Amino acid sequence: MRSDEALAWLDSHVNLESIGRPRGEDRRATAPTLDRIQALMELLGSPQLSYPAIHLTGTNGKTSIVRMTTAMLMGAGLSVGSYTSPNLERVNERMAWNDEPIDDAALAEVLGLVADVEDHLASGPAGGPASGPASAPEGRLSYFEILTGAALSWFADVAIEVAVVEVGLGGTWDATNVVDGKVAVITNVSIDHVEYLGPTREGIAKEKAGIIKPGATLVLGETDPDLASIFLDRGPAEVVTRDVDFGVDKSRLAHGGRLVDLYTPGARYDEVLVPLHGAHQAQNAAVALAAAEAFLGKPLARDVVDEAFAAVRSPGRLEVVGHAPLVLLDGAHNVVGASALRVALAEEFVDAPRIFVVGLLREKEPHEMLEALGAATADHIVCCRPPSPRALDPELVAAAARDLGVEPERIEIVDLVGQAVARALAVAEPEDQIVVTGSLYTVGAARAVLVH
Repeated sequence: MRSDEALAWLDSHVNLESIGRPRGEDRRATAPTLDRIQALMELLGSPQLSYPAIHLTGTNGKTSIVRMTTAMLMGAGLSVGSYTSPNLERVNERMAWNDEPIDDAALAEVLGLVADVEDHLASGPAGGPASGPASAPEGRLSYFEILTGAALSWFADVAIEVAVVEVGLGGTWDATNVVDGKVAVITNVSIDHVEYLGPTREGIAKEKAGIIKPGATLVLGETDPDLASIFLDRGPAEVVTRDVDFGVDKSRLAHGGRLVDLYTPGARYDEVLVPLHGAHQAQNAAVALAAAEAFLGKPLARDVVDEAFAAVRSPGRLEVVGHAPLVLLDGAHNVVGASALRVALAEEFVDAPRIFVVGLLREKEPHEMLEALGAATADHIVCCRPPSPRALDPELVAAAARDLGVEPERIEIVDLVGQAVARALAVAEPEDQIVVTGSLYTVGAARAVLVH
């Protein structure tokens, strides 16, 4: 299968990341199931059982933590596969071997393997036994199930020694939950994706706790004591908890990032440079370090920690992609992420006229997002449409800005992200700041025109 044929075949499948849950449909109208992905993995030879995994879920910070954890395990001499979502620009970004994304030929080959078994998967009656080793669950594979199966199969092909796997959504019913995580990581729990996970932190925590397998080590980044029992009841063999067993003692500004003092159950690491913007990245670094040490069963050498963090990059997360004017990309896609962006802008960047380019998905309440961003004080807001069927009409974003007190003359609507970025650059002075945010889809489209 050629690369273009493989991607066309992939794109022919339902992509819930792209289209989302239909409006008005109850989140449990269709019972969630792992049947399809489990059947697929069995037909592929259960490759996910050939290597151990670190499995991560949480509301924010997952991709950055995957990148940091991967860098430290590589520094310890391991061959590491990493799986993240969504991608910013190319689907290849989602699966990487030693921090190198899969190339087009290898991606086409592994997608071809999934395509070859898909007909067998669908050959039996829905929900009943089928010929061959796997039952035939109802419905075709989804886009995310295909990519998950492809990634886990590719990792076995290249003989990785550990996979660092980011949950797509939730935990219990996520396709990645076919891995048996030796280490389970909960980054944090906030209200997000209520159309899938429900409206309470307790309900969301229960969904995320589903990745914790009996006997696993749990790295618990969520510090709310009211949620702790939800995770502990899953039966982990060992628990390391943020601000108790690991965490950040000090975090201060440094050139190009943060200088942090970290501690884990087995060691202290003072004055570590994390070359990423935002105080939240210090907390992400602590979680990643604890996860790597939990997997290895021992502290890391100081030079490994320094070199691993120095090499970490996190595209689309408070990423500087231009100067004079300063241009920042940040994929803040929920209120907590937007608030963290606001704090980082105030703490780490000079006070200057600011232009926001904002594109939201329809599940986000625009008033809440704009208020969390502090957009009311912006000199200019350009409202655009993320390249997704789930895009929120930019007219609604503009209306929310007006409701928050932004004068109409400071608001523009430019439908396409690339053109919105061009408009922001056109009105900006050299000393201004342009912040592109609201969705990773918005950031990915902006990055495609700004970085290449």
